[in-house]
Amino acid sequence: MGLFDEEAVKAVTEKRKDWEKNELNNVLERAPERLDNFQTVSGIPIERIYTPEHVKDLDYETDLGFPGSYPYTRGVYPTMYRGRLWTRRQIAGFGTARSTNERYKFLMAHGQSGLSTDFDHPTLTGYDSDHILAEGEVGRLGVAIDTLADMEDLYDGINLEKVSVSLTINHPAIILLSMFLAYAESVGVPWETLRGTVQNDALKEFHGQKTFALPPRPAYKVTMDLVEFCTRHVPGWNTISISGYHTREAGSDAAQEVAFTIAQGMSYVEGGLARGLTIDEFGPRLSFFFGCHNDFFEEASKFRAARRMWARITKERYGATNPQAMLMRFHTQTLGSTLVRQNPKNNIVRGAIQAMAGALGGTQSLHVSGYDEAYDIPSEDAMRMSLSTQLIVATESGVTNTIDPLAGSYFVETMTNEIEERAWAYLHKLEDMGGGNILDGMFAGIESGYIESEISRAAYTYQRRIESNEYTVVGVNDFISEDSQPLELYEHDEKEEQRQLDRLEHVKVTRNADMTNRALDELQKAAKADDNLVPPVLAAVRAYATEGEIMAALQSVYGEHTDPAIF
Repeated sequence: MGLFDEEAVKAVTEKRKDWEKNELNNVLERAPERLDNFQTVSGIPIERIYTPEHVKDLDYETDLGFPGSYPYTRGVYPTMYRGRLWTRRQIAGFGTARSTNERYKFLMAHGQSGLSTDFDHPTLTGYDSDHILAEGEVGRLGVAIDTLADMEDLYDGINLEKVSVSLTINHPAIILLSMFLAYAESVGVPWETLRGTVQNDALKEFHGQKTFALPPRPAYKVTMDLVEFCTRHVPGWNTISISGYHTREAGSDAAQEVAFTIAQGMSYVEGGLARGLTIDEFGPRLSFFFGCHNDFFEEASKFRAARRMWARITKERYGATNPQAMLMRFHTQTLGSTLVRQNPKNNIVRGAIQAMAGALGGTQSLHVSGYDEAYDIPSEDAMRMSLSTQLIVATESGVTNTIDPLAGSYFVETMTNEIEERAWAYLHKLEDMGGGNILDGMFAGIESGYIESEISRAAYTYQRRIESNEYTVVGVNDFISEDSQPLELYEHDEKEEQRQLDRLEHVKVTRNADMTNRALDELQKAAKADDNLVPPVLAAVRAYATEGEIMAALQSVYGEHTDPAIF
């Protein structure tokens, strides 16, 4: 079902040529354009004007369709925001679990509808708070979680049947989710009623966030253990939040973010199929997580392209028949890397632009990064402003009144196609590296440093554009102001680290040491036997084994990872 008559497009072409020869040239002779070359943040060239010529081959039914219908380019649900607004999910996490629990309750009182947990660096990398490498980092950039006792404090007084929960953790995801499941069980909340997401994206750690704790192949195995277990026992839980956010924060461009994120997703699908699951069975519980940069139209187009690609891949390559398995449901976070210290309140505007792009791109949940995050974790004032930004975009801007209002734009549809084409080029490259298999290609791309090298190249190009003034960042390389913008920054409580150490010591002293040691021994045996590790990890956390002890048991079998040098 084409959109344009061939003769009509030819007529537009002739009229455009006449316009360029007359009106345009007359103006250019008097006043040349600002730049010789216009391009997106990702370096995609932007033409002066877009017309039906650029989308003459667009087929409405196969390329766009309707919201809630294949290929889901226009959105995953038939009513989108006319039926229900996106989930407002501001991430929180600092100090001890008790302190973060207080922040959760503050955010919920100010309109937040989902809880996202950020963990400190020791927790992300599988170390306990009393490890020598954790010194000075405990509770600094997220909440410190060492044992089930911390998880009990983290969600104390919060009704887990009424709120969705997100755990931003990867290689130790099997441990943290097991703690969460054990806590829910202890307060009488059936696993079947739990709603939320664990990031659990083992592969992106090697080219994104870099908080890896295991080598690529064992980390992937543990990720798939969690997918298999939750598919059977925690059916409402999103077992992987396939993450492009950290890839973008590492410096990728928009097409790379789409490509490597979808490649990760394909790898997990292939792992599920290898375990005897069907994509219709576990596919509906895969979700995605993207960042959102400043280039408004590129970002909205990126989301539309990714959604269409995933629908086609799951249906045509993996045989999905359940529409829920074809949906790319995703969370969006405005990019912390776009926030600057110079005139930091300008970051409020950046957050609003990115939030609007996420909404027009059809996100299912949204986090607006705090305007002061270039300094520290966000203050309460910044979190109030971020939540207000979401509410204003949702209720005052009018963008939620109709579905996919950018559809049909000559520019947006062209940009959507361009991003998809570039992303496919990367997927084909990875497939070739894996001898026709995406999973093997991902391992090859990680172990050779190829993926990280491509991201580094894009990051270098972007930084060069800023430093050469090809790309303007207000307050950084142009429109520099000496005016100060006073901030009330978050003040870290230096006593929090000692409180966490005392808490951990108390757990170790009061737990049943024999029970803990037996559980760790059983876990080690299960790892050697290549069993699904969720049951023995659950037993270990119930015995109040620490995260570090559990990770050490796994590393004794699987070893540790040495990052390849790519520079």
